[in-house]
Amino acid sequence: MSTPKNIPDDDPPPVPPEPPAPEECCNSGCIPCVYDVYNEALDNYRAALKAWKARHEGKSG
Repeated sequence: MSTPKNIPDDDPPPVPPEPPAPEECCNSGCIPCVYDVYNEALDNYRAALKAWKARHEGKSG
């Protein structure tokens, strides 16, 4: 089966962000908090993963 032209040969799945360690949050209400930054990165990861899955739908590997 050939790879469609719009999918690069090297198209690894996205890597999820590392959650912050408990000691990284100072609990003083910082804006943005490390957890805010992590949640934004997690949203971006989920979107990237969804797009990656759509590109690879039906592709055997």
